[in-house]
Amino acid sequence: MTSPKEETMTADTPTAGAGRSAWTPRDTALVAVFAALVAASAFVPGISIGGVGVPITIQTLVIALTGLVLGGRRAFAAVLLYVVLGLAGLPIFSQGRAGLGVMAGPSAGYIVAFPLVAGLTGFFASHVLRRGLKPRTLWFFLAALVSSLVLTHTLGPVGIMLNAKVTLAQGFIADLPFYPGDILKDVLAAVLATALHRAFPDILLRRVARRAQPETGADA
Repeated sequence: MTSPKEETMTADTPTAGAGRSAWTPRDTALVAVFAALVAASAFVPGISIGGVGVPITIQTLVIALTGLVLGGRRAFAAVLLYVVLGLAGLPIFSQGRAGLGVMAGPSAGYIVAFPLVAGLTGFFASHVLRRGLKPRTLWFFLAALVSSLVLTHTLGPVGIMLNAKVTLAQGFIADLPFYPGDILKDVLAAVLATALHRAFPDILLRRVARRAQPETGADA
């Protein structure tokens, strides 16, 4: 009787449907850890530029890294948890701010964008890993950059316009100084994420070990 042929899978092959399985305690732990990292990054002093009162911080670096490492849904959950805790009163926004009052300030659009950027970056990162796109660092950088351009640098100026009482054009002009720093931070996030995925290949997509293909025997 002939043995059925089994598909050979390498140790670098993601499992089918990876990232769509049930939520696990490991997922919860990673969400909590990265939410804490985002909060901790807010305590690094920022650089105030322009007159709108929005500082340059390393938070966008950590948020991009969260997306690239955790994937869409976990990254979104981690950064959303951070935002919710900050709005609830914990002083974990930049410059030690907290509470719903921050949503009346010029940073409101950027805060709204935080979890969305993390989720979209993570969505792109998952596809990079599933498709095995190379060089991985370049694709990670593009994932973070596109997410930032589409969300951070759109919602941010809208928040400036609404809360600083300026025109939308002035909001986009006020946002321009953030571009060089964000590009550099996306590069660094991509490099760090590549290193983390190399060190912990199962952190985003579970992978399977190689299965030997059985020999085909003659009929008995």
